[in-house]
Amino acid sequence: MSFHVRRKDREITDPAEMWQVLETTKYVTVALCMNNEPYLVSLSHGYDQAKNCLYFHCAPEGKKLVYAQANSQVWGQAVLDFGVTDECDYAYTSVHFSGKIRLLEDLAEKQHAMEVLVRQVSPSPEEKLSKIKSEKLAKTTMGRIDIEYMTGKKHQSPKNTISKT
Repeated sequence: MSFHVRRKDREITDPAEMWQVLETTKYVTVALCMNNEPYLVSLSHGYDQAKNCLYFHCAPEGKKLVYAQANSQVWGQAVLDFGVTDECDYAYTSVHFSGKIRLLEDLAEKQHAMEVLVRQVSPSPEEKLSKIKSEKLAKTTMGRIDIEYMTGKKHQSPKNTISKT
């Protein structure tokens, strides 16, 4: 089933603009489902535009992995929140995506994934990356969401927001 954005004036159709949101945000919320039971989880992530995927790391066990192994199809959302505008509207940009989740086994891919992730979420990525040891990375659970579909929506721009200072 496919839906469209009701307010065409707010729809984002430019893939580069959607990629920018995924490259800018530090967290995404991902919906998983198993046995007709939904589960939502927020993940810190790194977006790889060349591969059109999100990388994340997590504990080696837990609800997220059980759900992902039962059903690899996910739906996710990234949001840039600009707050309330001068006109008392809410300014935001959001990107929704669907895709398949899989866990990484290959050490070289884990290394690449960690680099993408750390560069996106850390204010001092090179310092952090220099501390990552291959032995520890081999034991780290890392995942990848291969994005198959994206849609975006925005309302107003950040220049029209009220400052919260």
